Amino acid sequence: MSGRSLDYVIIAVYLIGIAVFGIISGGKQRTVKDYFLGSKTVPWWAVCFSIVAAETSSLTFISIPGLSYLTNLNFLQITFGYLIGRIIVAVWFLPAYYKGELKTAYTFLETRFGNKTRNYASVVFLVTRTAADGVRLFATAIPLKLLLNIEYPAAIIIIAAVSLIYTYTGGVKGIIWVDVIQMFIYIFGALLAGFFILNLLPDGWNSVAYAASGSDKFQVLNLGLSGSIKSFFDKPYTLIGGIAGGAFLSMASHGTDQLIVQRLLAAKDLKDSKKAVIGSGLIIIFQFALFLVLGVMLYAYYGSINMKPDEIFPNFIIHVLPPGVSGIIIAGLFAAAMSTLAGSMSSLSSSTMMDLLQPVWGSKVDKLSVSRFITIFWAAVLVLSAVFFMNTSTAVVELALSIASFTYGGLLGTFLLGLFTKRTSQTNALFGFSLGILVMVFIISFKLTAWTWFTFIGVAVTLLTGYLSSLFTKRI
Repeated sequence: MSGRSLDYVIIAVYLIGIAVFGIISGGKQRTVKDYFLGSKTVPWWAVCFSIVAAETSSLTFISIPGLSYLTNLNFLQITFGYLIGRIIVAVWFLPAYYKGELKTAYTFLETRFGNKTRNYASVVFLVTRTAADGVRLFATAIPLKLLLNIEYPAAIIIIAAVSLIYTYTGGVKGIIWVDVIQMFIYIFGALLAGFFILNLLPDGWNSVAYAASGSDKFQVLNLGLSGSIKSFFDKPYTLIGGIAGGAFLSMASHGTDQLIVQRLLAAKDLKDSKKAVIGSGLIIIFQFALFLVLGVMLYAYYGSINMKPDEIFPNFIIHVLPPGVSGIIIAGLFAAAMSTLAGSMSSLSSSTMMDLLQPVWGSKVDKLSVSRFITIFWAAVLVLSAVFFMNTSTAVVELALSIASFTYGGLLGTFLLGLFTKRTSQTNALFGFSLGILVMVFIISFKLTAWTWFTFIGVAVTLLTGYLSSLFTKRI
């Protein structure tokens, strides 16, 4: 068997094996609740690992090493904010969610404001998640295209099809248990890549330290206090911007985004949900540190080369690592990708069914069969979204986070209005939500500030306008 054929076999066995495991671990779904919430029987540690796997995706595997290759470890400041944001979600958001019979993240908005707010938030989620995860799916297709020498659309369809198989049959329970396996696979893949880089360098870690010291690659903290106020907000990876941006982004993604909230609602009770979300914040710091250091190692190996940052690590995997090892690490990349992709299909389907269709249809249709059909529909939409982003020149991690930031601020601000204000009505909430999105469209389109400030600004606009408008209108 040739070296490249060995890689093909490893990847094929992995893809088939993970699909079969997802089908088996998901068990049999009898109701929509089984399909989308896993009957609330999943242990907290499995939910925790699943959250980490779902938010990691191929972006961490590909783009984060590329980012530190070009710059340094400043991105790690954002992960400290991620942990703070999750603690806030555990303290304030989750108790409010568990007070009623919650089916999606947006059920809370219906209870607090009304059905229009729930529908509006659900539609915003559907649009944002489709675009952001289309970018993630495209990123995953990069190494598969290089490995098989096929076009991007074909690579995208292959990855989406495998993810769809166990999502369609196993539901969220199958997705969570597959995520547990996949998290350890991609972490092992990253560690294995680091081991081989050190062995390829003449002096191992000393070569990394020497190369990094000359370019400040190991710099973690950046106060960002030099220069004008405008330059402070233009820098994405400063200490204040990173922690504040990371905290608000994490509050939005883990407190209001159905992709993560769906997993938290699959835990047995509130206590388990809290442990899962905070535990994921601790793991994510270690994980980002690993991938950032991997990028510094790649800098020590390659030096300065003329290559897109998102292609550096895939190029190393395919063209430098020995056969078999490259197959294992590419399988790890697919593990990171499919965990997010499968979760995205399920969360998009659950929000469509439970937020938009079920209140209208009631018991008139076979809801489980319709839910599975909707899962297929969203898989196709994600493929089209990935094809749309094929020609982007922006680092995919920043592109995906920027897309999410268009709406995350408005979404989080609306949830905060529901949690901490009493007189704000549905009309006020919708006004604040909409204005928050419009302001972010303006700010992002004209690049008025770094992406780490996007969610914070959106939240501030939504909270301020929603609350002030409530002072001048009667509660509806």
